[in-house]
Amino acid sequence: MTTMKKFHYWIVCSGLLVGAGAAHAQLKVEISGVGSNQIPIAIAAFADESVAPAQMSAIIKADLERSGAFKVIDAGATLSETSEINYAQWKAKGADALVVGSVQRLADGRFDVRYKLFDTIKSGQLSALGLAAAPQFTRLSAHKIADDIYLKLTGARGAFATRIAYVTQSGREYRLEVADADGEGIQVALRSNEPIISPSWAPDGTKVAYVSFEKKKPVVYVQNLVTRARTVVANEKGSNSAPSWSPDGSRLAVALSRDGHTQVYIVNADGSGLRRLSNSNGIDTEPQFSADGASIYFTSDRSGGPQIYRMGVDGGEAKRVTFGGNYNISPRIASDGKTLAYISRRDGFQLYALDLASGQETRLSDSGSDESPSFSPNGKYIMYATAAGGRKSLAVVSVDGKVKQRLSTQAGTIKEPTWGPFMK
Repeated sequence: MTTMKKFHYWIVCSGLLVGAGAAHAQLKVEISGVGSNQIPIAIAAFADESVAPAQMSAIIKADLERSGAFKVIDAGATLSETSEINYAQWKAKGADALVVGSVQRLADGRFDVRYKLFDTIKSGQLSALGLAAAPQFTRLSAHKIADDIYLKLTGARGAFATRIAYVTQSGREYRLEVADADGEGIQVALRSNEPIISPSWAPDGTKVAYVSFEKKKPVVYVQNLVTRARTVVANEKGSNSAPSWSPDGSRLAVALSRDGHTQVYIVNADGSGLRRLSNSNGIDTEPQFSADGASIYFTSDRSGGPQIYRMGVDGGEAKRVTFGGNYNISPRIASDGKTLAYISRRDGFQLYALDLASGQETRLSDSGSDESPSFSPNGKYIMYATAAGGRKSLAVVSVDGKVKQRLSTQAGTIKEPTWGPFMK
């Protein structure tokens, strides 16, 4: 098989690798590495938090620890948002910030969660929130508090209250699953006896596009996660693959082989208005909209081997973007448009990030079998699929490579991750 045939086969079929065992268990999160400038923070147990289905302080603590940006100090105390704060005491314990709060069951069955964030250095309050949530959304309340803490102390928006989607396989069953960013709260969006690949979140977080082989060929669908209604977006002759959304959610870029070899097209989200963008003699695939929607990044072999290019959203001349290594695929762009993530084949298939302004490359993984990168909506982390350590799992790495996480199941195959947007 020639290099380019291998490349095309990998692009279309990488999601078809079989795995054994069940994957119904919750995702297990393992953390390694920490940020270079961790913020020491104490998180007190919330007053009366045992009345809620989820322990607020424990979830907040886990979120902040997982980010690598915080050094969590054991508070060893229960403090509500109305407690008197001895700033000198907490400063002496080494905490630059303190989190306190309470939980109360309301008459209508909801839970009222209140929290405050204090700056122990300046001896003042930094933030406060009050959230009322149904029992099934108490974990979300904790994630929102963690997001608020992350924003107030780092200046960047937190992504703990977002969701992820991925594909699992158990025997002959494929499942498109949606979970919280910490791997909890798993819901099955689609079950099929045929492969599911390339899920992609809509910008509003209510829909996911993906490729299903249930018609014995790859077809692009959009599924509403609320109503579960599905729309066929691309079912042309040949292969229909690699959907990605425009920033405004009105269109998708797709890779179709309807006219022979695979090229990049744009189609409206309802399946209308199909229009071809690329026009090369090679394979053009894996399109991704730029952060501002003005350009399309895509993978092409027009230079002899797979590299990443960029062209205008209306087509036209394509400019090569990657030059390090002779095999670069799967482009993903950060929300600020400054960083490109991709998979490069050097010592195996590894995750790289490219600073588009300076051209500086950074290798972010140490494994040799990575695929399907996806940025967190705040651009601080990248999730990807890997087979490191002999087991298939999802991994998360900070864009500077210092903080690493692994999300795995006890058995089965988990792959094709995509990180959802900030919820409105």
